[in-house]
Order: sequence, then structure tokens, then C-alpha cells
Amino acid sequence: MSFGEKIASIMERPGQDPVSKDDVPWYMKYAGRGVGTVGGFIAIFLGAWNCIGILLGDVSCLISGMWQMVAGFLVIIIEAPCCCMFLDFVQSVSDNVERRPYWNRAAVYCIIALPAIFLCLGVSSILGSGLIFATGVIYGLMSIGKKGQVADPAGMSSPSGVVSPPSGTGASDHHTTLMEDPDVWRPT
Repeated sequence: MSFGEKIASIMERPGQDPVSKDDVPWYMKYAGRGVGTVGGFIAIFLGAWNCIGILLGDVSCLISGMWQMVAGFLVIIIEAPCCCMFLDFVQSVSDNVERRPYWNRAAVYCIIALPAIFLCLGVSSILGSGLIFATGVIYGLMSIGKKGQVADPAGMSSPSGVVSPPSGTGASDHHTTLMEDPDVWRPT
């Protein structure tokens, strides 16, 4: 067993299928989990730091700090349920979220990160909620999928620069494109 396989087996969730069902690269999955877990802990710590703003009479920073701590805890529940084993419902919530598409998680992370920034614009709220937002961006990129391969014939064009229509689509050979017939379009 190679070193990479050992690390992958350590990072697997309990009951996870060892064969991936999607075509997302392994480093994107671990980046999402890692940034989410670390970002959740940092968001909780910096949210508590924002709550100190009540000493200066800034109620919006108190609300922002509480929101940021709840958002950080939610991200930790979803991304690293092993950190909250003492709560009964955590594993079921995490498994439920795992079955959802990546874009759902991306949307939720990006949405829950924004209110703390809007309520109290400061370094601690930007850094704490920014890491949660970055996790949402990573999951958004995962939902898009990977780009086409180099040898993908659908993305290749002919040497003349004209992309021929795929066979079997009912397109006939007499179909004219802008690139084939110079009388169709002329630059001025």
C-alpha cells in the first residue's frame, strides 16, 4: 500500500464507498474538507472575538459573532463529524448532506458566510466567514466538474478551423457555416 493510499484510507468517512461515484479529483475533495474543518474552527474562535465588541456597545458585532460561531459549528458538523461525536444527531446530519449534490453545499456555505461580514465589517469577520465562503467556492468548483480531456474529439476542430457537426444528428453535408462560405459574412 502506497503512502497516498494510506492517507486516503485515513481520510475516508465511516461507511464511505471506497470507489468514488463522481469524477471529482481527490485533492478537491480533501481541500473542501480541510478548508471547511479548519475554517469552521477559525470562524468559531473569531466569532467569539467579535462578541467582545459588546464591551464597546456594538450590538451588530455581537450578533455577527454569534452568527459566525453558529455557521462555523454547522460547517464542522458537516465536514468533520468526528469532532462532534458527543452529539447524537451529527452523524445523521452529515450523512444526509453527503447524499446531496455539491452545488447544494456550495450554496449553503456561501449564503451562511455573508451575514456575519455584512453585520460587522472587520478583519475577524472577513477572515472567519471568508474561510467558510472559500469552502463554498471549492464545492462550487467541484459541482462544475472537470474540464474536457485533451483527446476529447468533441472539442477538437478540423485543420481548416471548421468544426463539423456530429454524425447522426440529422445535419446534412450541405449545411453552411459562417467559416465555410465567405459570402455569408464579410467584415467591414
